[in-house]
Amino acid sequence: MSLEAMVEDTTHLLEIWVTGWAGCRGYETRREGRFPAAFRADTTHEWEYFAHDPSDAEFAALAAATAEVPARILTVLTNDVARYHFLAQQQGLNVTSASQTMMIVDMETQDAEDPWLPDDDLRWVPSKIDGVHHAVVYAGDEVAASGRMFVVGHTAIFDKIVTEPGYQRRGLGSFIMRALAAQTFEHDVETGLLLASLDGQKLYSHLGWTTVSHVLMLSASDEGSDLSVG
Repeated sequence: MSLEAMVEDTTHLLEIWVTGWAGCRGYETRREGRFPAAFRADTTHEWEYFAHDPSDAEFAALAAATAEVPARILTVLTNDVARYHFLAQQQGLNVTSASQTMMIVDMETQDAEDPWLPDDDLRWVPSKIDGVHHAVVYAGDEVAASGRMFVVGHTAIFDKIVTEPGYQRRGLGSFIMRALAAQTFEHDVETGLLLASLDGQKLYSHLGWTTVSHVLMLSASDEGSDLSVG
């Protein structure tokens, strides 16, 4: 399937992404009606529901399930952000994050060779544990940057791309992405998917990724906790 055709079916992309994201993190998954859900066992200890452009009635049902427990999250992929801000207000949910986007890339445009580190004082360690590919950059015994990737069918899902504060602006985010991309070629992978923070969007765009959809995270909690990078 072409990249353009995949982007036209964002609902299917969301299904793939949830499967890969949950695979990266070892999360339990299930269905909430026709929508995927994952249990965030390491953060909220509650369910997160996912939907692409749900109807008003579907949104109301998902909002009701979300509101049952303050720690639950409803994540909506949409390019009609104003509509879901309005529906969230109607259903008593708060927007905890509105800055993320889903991004996609044609893996044929990515380098299949392991990248070189920008500094001699750094080293990197690739690994694969329970199907999850990891790339970690160390400065001595300290982790400087890290990331992970999980393959679902012909799609690689990238997750938790993190550069630690003391090592930022040294090209390590790009390095981690290229290191993980090189590992995808062990598989018959055609596309890459991820959810990007505002800062990440600049990095991924530079690496050839394009935006599919905006991402809203909603919760009944009024604490304003942003789990978009959690």
